Amino acid sequence: MADAHAEKIILALENFQMPAYAEIPDVGLYLKQVVKYINGYLDPVLSESLTISMVSNYVKQKLIPNPVHKMYLRDQIAFLFYISISKCVLSLDEIRFLLQISQKKHTAEYAYELFRSQLEAALHHIVREGDPIPAAGSEDSEERILLRNTVITISHKIYMDQYFYYSQLIEKEREQSNTAK
Repeated sequence: MADAHAEKIILALENFQMPAYAEIPDVGLYLKQVVKYINGYLDPVLSESLTISMVSNYVKQKLIPNPVHKMYLRDQIAFLFYISISKCVLSLDEIRFLLQISQKKHTAEYAYELFRSQLEAALHHIVREGDPIPAAGSEDSEERILLRNTVITISHKIYMDQYFYYSQLIEKEREQSNTAK
C-alpha cells in the first residue's frame, strides 16, 4: 500500500475520538439531528453510516428506549453510538444480549465511558506499537472480558475496512493512470 494511504489510515485511527458521555447533548435531539451528530463522529472510520431507518428499527426492536416527544436524550444517543459501532462485527441479537448484561450492572454513563475508552485505546494500539491494550485480568468480570474482546474485534474490523478502502482507491488510481496513457 502506498505510504500516503497508510498514513491516512494511521491518522484516522489515531484521531478517532468519541464524545465523552457528558459531552453528548441531553437537551433532546430530533431523529435527523441524532443521525447527523453520530455520523459526524463515526463516518471517518466506519464504512456504513447510521440512517434514520436504522434508528427507527432499533427503537422498534427495543434496543433503545422510545424517544420522548420525538426527542432522543443522552442515554439513547450513547446506546446508538454503541450499536452503530458494534454492528460491524455483531448481530443485533448479540448486541441486545450484551446491552442487557451491561444494563443490569451499570449505568448508561459508566458502560458508555468504558466502551469509549477501550475502543479508543484499541484503535490507537493498532497504529502505535508501544500502547498495549490492557489484558483481561483474573479479577475481571465476564462482562468486561466480553467488552474487551468485542472492542478488539471492532478495532481490527475498522482497520481492515480502512485498508480495503484505500487499496481499492489505489487500484482505481492505477486504472485511471493506465487509461490516461
